Amino acid sequence: MKLNDLVQHIPHTGASDAEISAITYDSRKAAAGSLFVCLVGAWLDGHTYAASAYKNGCRAFLCEHALDLPADAAQIITADTRAALAVIGADFYGNPADQLHIIGITGTKGKTTTALLTAAIMTEAGLPCAYIGSNGVDIAGVHEATANTTPESLELHRILRRMLDAGVRTCVMEVSSQGLWMGRVRGIPFHACLFTNLSPDHIGGVEHPDYAHYRACKKSLFTDYPLDLALCNADDAEAAFMMRGVTAPVRGFSVSDKPAVPGGVSPDWLATDIRPVQRDGVPGMAFTVTAPGGSSPCFLPLPGVFNVSDALGALALCREGFGVPVAQAAEALADAAVPGRFETVTHPAQPGVTYIIDYAHNGLSLAAILDTLRAYRPTRLICLFGSVGERTTGRRAELALAAANRADLCILTSDNPGCEPPEDIIREIDASFPPGACPRLRIPDRANAIRAAVALARPGDMILLAGKGHEDYQLIGTSRLPFRERDILTAALDACSTAKANV
Repeated sequence: MKLNDLVQHIPHTGASDAEISAITYDSRKAAAGSLFVCLVGAWLDGHTYAASAYKNGCRAFLCEHALDLPADAAQIITADTRAALAVIGADFYGNPADQLHIIGITGTKGKTTTALLTAAIMTEAGLPCAYIGSNGVDIAGVHEATANTTPESLELHRILRRMLDAGVRTCVMEVSSQGLWMGRVRGIPFHACLFTNLSPDHIGGVEHPDYAHYRACKKSLFTDYPLDLALCNADDAEAAFMMRGVTAPVRGFSVSDKPAVPGGVSPDWLATDIRPVQRDGVPGMAFTVTAPGGSSPCFLPLPGVFNVSDALGALALCREGFGVPVAQAAEALADAAVPGRFETVTHPAQPGVTYIIDYAHNGLSLAAILDTLRAYRPTRLICLFGSVGERTTGRRAELALAAANRADLCILTSDNPGCEPPEDIIREIDASFPPGACPRLRIPDRANAIRAAVALARPGDMILLAGKGHEDYQLIGTSRLPFRERDILTAALDACSTAKANV
């Protein structure tokens, strides 16, 4: 594709007939035939890497100001390279979003669960649905890891092109506040968007400056993009704000038997008779969904009313947006699984012990999951968790307060410490526990912490491994090390079984 053709839809100065075979914003991947886009981020400025891209053979650059490069380097100058990347990325890959039904899910909690339940229901109904989000990318059974919940715009359009090439025409994606702020979904037409809930998160440091900015970014999904249908958790206090000014039809859903939030969204979809149940040792929820046109009993193999809310949103989305009958969608729910979200592990070596792997990584989500587990009346509730290093340091006290009087024992450990010493993070969490709180163990190495939890387990215990969920890595120092929590847990349980057999 000629460079002049590639930049024809963005405001710019400069021109070149150079043939472009690839676009990149990573100078290490730049080569002859590449267009290097100088992105300005929170930590790095791509303009400072232009010379490295040139040394690697790149001769075409998209930048926000003139670069000090040899005369044979074509320079296209535009005011905002990040905004421009979304446009040229779409054009480069043939504007795949225009040929897809794209569903956007946003909110503080529940995005992954709602999105994956939606994809499962749609696929089971004969409408193959791809997924993009915190758990990576899934297209027709093929998985790909991603760096961000919502990929950078160039990567996003590449992924959407893969969907089209695979014959998939529907995609559900988690749309993060950072993705909206950074313009990663700029220009995407959405068939339907769903709001789960909103509470303070991702605030401070290089993230959102304050809550007002955070919620404004979330709201923009419903007001700043082409949209055919909006769905909203009517139980959330921010529902009215999120739906204000939305021109598409709005459908609300609720798991509450209380009146709707004053001035909020009236629910069209209701979940009633909600109760915790266990099937074949798997904790879950039974409920009845009442929708326009009828009702249906449902079983969800995920505990907690908050998961019922996410499931109800998925049911409403599939029916209202794609015509999937409620009873058919309810059948699909009964077999749905969300890796790393209330993922249950049991083992014959420890009958009566239940392990739960979950991504809960802030105070609200940890409190919710611990309260949910209490409903199943465990003998002891043990909580293993840590907090990320170098950012969102306010979470540490929130996590401590959430676990303090809900768990019977806490094992404090690492969770992507990065370049911050894990011992310092754990010490800060421990100091945030109030007097008289539950006892704690401090084990910085997370694998050792998991092994310690297995060694401590007794029949009737529920043991929550919180914070990592679906992640298959640990960020330690500047390295991204392989780390799959379920594999480590299973190995520890297998070792326990072997030890018993040898006694």
